[in-house]
Amino acid sequence: MDKNAKIYVAGHRGLVGSALMRQLQAQGYNNIVTRTHAALDLTNQQSVADFFKTEKPEYVFLAAAKVGGIYANNTYPAEFIYENLAIQTNVIHQSYLADVKRLLFLGSSCIYPRDCPQPIKEEYLLTGPLEATNRPYALAKIAGIEMCWSYNRQYGTQYLAAMPTNLYGIGDNYHPENSHVIPALIRKFHEAKVNHQPTVTIWGSGTPRREFLYSDDMAQACLFLMQLPDNQFKQLLANDRNDGLPPLVNVGTGSDITIKQLAELIGSVVGYSGQLIFDSTKPDGMMRKLMDVGLIKSLGWQASTSFTDGMNYAYQNYQDTKGAV
Repeated sequence: MDKNAKIYVAGHRGLVGSALMRQLQAQGYNNIVTRTHAALDLTNQQSVADFFKTEKPEYVFLAAAKVGGIYANNTYPAEFIYENLAIQTNVIHQSYLADVKRLLFLGSSCIYPRDCPQPIKEEYLLTGPLEATNRPYALAKIAGIEMCWSYNRQYGTQYLAAMPTNLYGIGDNYHPENSHVIPALIRKFHEAKVNHQPTVTIWGSGTPRREFLYSDDMAQACLFLMQLPDNQFKQLLANDRNDGLPPLVNVGTGSDITIKQLAELIGSVVGYSGQLIFDSTKPDGMMRKLMDVGLIKSLGWQASTSFTDGMNYAYQNYQDTKGAV
């Protein structure tokens, strides 16, 4: 991507989108287009069409999505499938009509079957049933991958899907019910420390294993993929592949920890010294989700932020943004 190329970051205020903005600006890109949700409702077909006709971006990072943890996915399944399908359908189709050079569609590791072999390879997509607690969201993301694949095959577009593992970092959502596990635990432990609570109760048994990636590492991976030379980038696209796989790349660290270990680490970072109680009556979700990151590593990228450093950055950001004491 040329430094003066017009780049549209959809969802620039979210966890991944804000990290993308930091990385683009740090690397000297100076023609970045953004819109807040109030200025552009990406679920509105006509509004998105008007935006693309006016702005004519050359590159698109599709990081806009409705996201949340197990509670949110279980409580608002209709919103998760409707809003995500609408957003990606509008942006991908209008990108094609506007002759966008490259598009990167951001998904989630929950697209993979609940019980697939570990670590999870890109080829495991659609090889088994999904985890029921986030199936509507996962199906929407799978449809986005299929859209990228279909437009590449039919129209020769260059649309790639990047599937990150569980993300955390600066600008995360710390809502007590609708957030993901790391921001939810950061908030819970901090409030327990401030209020001198003797125990903290955590959903599930604590035994599931999860992989976590710092959001700025994810943003670096996104830029790395979009900056690949044509010969390497096109090899990742369905119309240039001979293995029958979609235009899909896993992004992660390649290592995981148990939820119990995660809780202990967050408690240590926050400075909480009370007792942890695991509520096994609450759902665990998938028992393990470890990504196989061999493909992106073979291209020359790997994560650089240690989990402890990333957690300290995240907790500092929580204190800064929430006025925590």
